[in-house]
Amino acid sequence: MLARLLRWIGLACALGVAGWLGWCVRQGLGPGLMLGPVLALLGLNALALGLEQAMAAALHGRDPAPRPRAAARWQAWARELRASTLAFGWAMPFASQRWPDTATGPGTGGRGVLLVHGYLCNRGFWNPWYPRLQAQGVPVVGVSLEPVFGSIDDYADQIDAALLQLQRATGQAPLVVCHSMGGLVLRAWRRSRLEQGASAEATDARVHHVLTIGTPHRGTWLARFGQRPNSIQMRRNSPWLQALAASESPAWRARFTCVWSACDNVVFPPCCATLDGAASVHQPGRAHQDLLDDPDVFTLAIAWRGSGST
Repeated sequence: MLARLLRWIGLACALGVAGWLGWCVRQGLGPGLMLGPVLALLGLNALALGLEQAMAAALHGRDPAPRPRAAARWQAWARELRASTLAFGWAMPFASQRWPDTATGPGTGGRGVLLVHGYLCNRGFWNPWYPRLQAQGVPVVGVSLEPVFGSIDDYADQIDAALLQLQRATGQAPLVVCHSMGGLVLRAWRRSRLEQGASAEATDARVHHVLTIGTPHRGTWLARFGQRPNSIQMRRNSPWLQALAASESPAWRARFTCVWSACDNVVFPPCCATLDGAASVHQPGRAHQDLLDDPDVFTLAIAWRGSGST
């Protein structure tokens, strides 16, 4: 669904640009007038990312995280512009199936990895990770969460099926790597299983470890602008988040490592990306999607995959 939506948006923009250029040619307008609106359209993403960084800086407040310098935010903005353009302009609308899952049947060797994307994304978001994981022989499954604008609770069955697929293929509980809203999806999956009568110990054992990357565990200030169910659930200290936290045990939280950045342009203030009882890793100078491109984050995932025997 999301890939189709992004393709339609891209087509509409392309037709709009073509129509504008055709009208300018018929009117005999100069190159400056012709290209001005086109460049403005191309600059919308850059402007939006800049506004997000400005809001994040203004709302940093008394957050215990070190306040980033302006130069660090500019560098994070530039990397985020590149990463988001590639993801939303190509990977998710046109290449979400470029890398197939590799945990396809019993006998797959080694612990598997489940990749869970965030809000308004699909499995194509993880395209930079797929070839790197597969080159190391890692069994990997990536989900595309549907419906895109539904409740976070609606994704529990998709997560359950993916976990079961990896367990059957490898004989081991998988490492789960989640970006942004994906971390909340995994937490909501656990609550759904408990509500269906599964024991906490058995449910927790189905997950080796959870690495969340820029997840709004405590919500985010930016979510106030969203009006869909999953956006409302991600508002700071929302009733949904409070109920989710109340359902969790210290043992479950201990399975989490939260990667965050003080330059995150989506999840802010920075403390929102941390979780009580979980390990915390700060990657300075990285924006929201740009965290995925940090080589240290990938190395951390590989290290957690190889740890322990659960």
